[in-house]
Amino acid sequence: MSKVCELCGKGRQVGYNVSHAHNKTKKVWHPNIQKVRVYKAGGVKRINVCTRCIRSGVVVKPPKVRLRPEFKSEEIAT
Repeated sequence: MSKVCELCGKGRQVGYNVSHAHNKTKKVWHPNIQKVRVYKAGGVKRINVCTRCIRSGVVVKPPKVRLRPEFKSEEIAT
């Protein structure tokens, strides 16, 4: 899974960890990417989206489909 948001393009940021003695070591911060079902191009697709896009309403999620459990023939007869 790529660590880039497919909607806003947010990716990794690079910087330094700085210790008390001011020693610098390279560090990478990754965005919080989630795989989400989205209405896109006339259908439902799974895309990688950052949580900022999910919270701000950029993503339009499809309704959840709940399937009813099938009843056994014994339960219906009684």
